[in-house]
Amino acid sequence: MTILDNIKNVYFVGIGGIGMSALARYFKVKGYNVAGYDRTKTALTEKMASEEGIEINYADEVSEISEVYRNKEQTLVVYTPAIPQDNKQLNFFIENGMKPHKRSEVLGLLSQAGKALCVAGTHGKTTTSTLLAWLLHNSKIKCSAFLGGISENFGTNLLVDTTSDYIVIEADEFDRSFLTLNPEKAIITSMDADHMDIYGSRESILAAFEDFAEKIVEGGKLFIKQGLEIKRHKVDGYYCLNGKADFYSDNLRLENGLYTFDYHGKNGDIFDLKLGVPGMVNVENATAAITVALDCGVTEEEIRKALPEFKGVHRRFNIILADEKLTLIDDYAHHPKEIEATLRSVRQIWPQQHLMVIFQPHLYSRTKDFAPEFAASLSLADEVILMNIYPAREKPIPNVTSDIILDKISVPVRLMSEEEIVNASSDFKGIVITMGAGDIDKLPVKIYARLNCLKSAA
Repeated sequence: MTILDNIKNVYFVGIGGIGMSALARYFKVKGYNVAGYDRTKTALTEKMASEEGIEINYADEVSEISEVYRNKEQTLVVYTPAIPQDNKQLNFFIENGMKPHKRSEVLGLLSQAGKALCVAGTHGKTTTSTLLAWLLHNSKIKCSAFLGGISENFGTNLLVDTTSDYIVIEADEFDRSFLTLNPEKAIITSMDADHMDIYGSRESILAAFEDFAEKIVEGGKLFIKQGLEIKRHKVDGYYCLNGKADFYSDNLRLENGLYTFDYHGKNGDIFDLKLGVPGMVNVENATAAITVALDCGVTEEEIRKALPEFKGVHRRFNIILADEKLTLIDDYAHHPKEIEATLRSVRQIWPQQHLMVIFQPHLYSRTKDFAPEFAASLSLADEVILMNIYPAREKPIPNVTSDIILDKISVPVRLMSEEEIVNASSDFKGIVITMGAGDIDKLPVKIYARLNCLKSAA
């Protein structure tokens, strides 16, 4: 017996999160009544409500919870750890004996129902898992998928296919969520220090990834990026870019901003593959995805056909505007290593262009822990604009502001508000990248609208 037995209704506290929304959509597709609360209305929550019939409210009041979701025997309550402990709706369910369950716990149960292909890593996991799902989907193997971003191909973060046992899952290390999963096959893309508010030390993060590797089922397989070390579980293959490993890609050629490359694996080579999204880091992500796809039975011909058609993930190196004067790119990077990888990719594609980054730090704790590293990675640009810290789930930390990054940046840098940036956008030229995991995602649209307005008025 599991927590899913006898359930007809599912209520999500924090339904707008990318992982929570995928789970909510899954239950809706499966025929359950689905509703939930989130603090902020977004394009994602509006789509879920208007097009998918999911009831969503935005006021943390008990009165917002419909009567059907107060049925103790037939309602499953799911919450995200990002929700504050004083949330009224969450506490209503607790006080009425309806034990809320973490998203990771529910996802763990669903992963046991099939063959879970889990992609973990402090960065790179969203694109890699989405790529893997795309390759499987476009093969005779097929798959379902719970993704950590909106696939530009699927138009959603959820894929449900009842013909396949495979389930691609983005394995999130935040709050040790990935330890509820039982992978058939797993990829680890990176193990950098992050979420120090949860883990406290790099050693604790590494220990969590070791624990994740031990969750792989008997007879399962583990593939990790070369240079990473897992001690307590057998590694079935190391992958890398422009080097020698069990699985690797090399001979990269840049053609119209996109890479063509050769893939080499234990069972042979695949030459002249074309990837449909820019960025050298994405060739590395593709190397991991191709490796696991082949291991699942996807053919060379299926990979060769699907790879150029991959459109990427929303807010992962998305080109919003490209003309003779300006290329505007939006990217989710919010960790120093991610920023460095993205900026180096840009330099490879447009080596002669002026490069400006607009960055919104995400979380006070992450800003405090990595201020020197943020400054070093941002200094790879020619010019930087910083925004104020996006707090997300956190309360302010004394003396922690964007200034502690700004003071260490070695290239020209300004601190500006969203309104100031939009007003200044008429002077933008070269390559401009908006970066961050907060509400900076709204900024590129506003810049694009202003530039279009100015063009129309000219």
